[in-house]
Amino acid sequence: MMIAWSQFTPWSALAGGMLIGLATALLLLFKGRIAGISGILGNLLKAPGRDHPWRLVFLAGLLVSPVLYGLVSPLPEAMVSASGATLILAGLLVGFGSRLGAGCTSGHGICGLSRLSLRSLLATMTFMLAGMLTVALLRHW
Repeated sequence: MMIAWSQFTPWSALAGGMLIGLATALLLLFKGRIAGISGILGNLLKAPGRDHPWRLVFLAGLLVSPVLYGLVSPLPEAMVSASGATLILAGLLVGFGSRLGAGCTSGHGICGLSRLSLRSLLATMTFMLAGMLTVALLRHW
């Protein structure tokens, strides 16, 4: 494998990571909530409650931020080599895994690890191992 150093963007990656950390810290500080996307979306789909507005705003931010980024810099080209059926199956498996693991990669990998949660550490290690095995099986074997 060759590393394309011309594509290495440490400053934008650092800025993005800092913004994610800031957003999760502010949500925890002001709302006492973990920024796990599956939990935010899942609870939004339940009966309307008083915490629906912040959930809508949080998810809207996820959808609007690439548009705003595109105003100041060209968006990277997205190339998907999987079929529609494969993408649907993958989405269902991710949803099942998030439910089974009591959280998603953002909830466990970002918020849980920063809180030094052993459960989140084990969940994140499981996500990473499953991803590496999937890539190894589908791309290299």
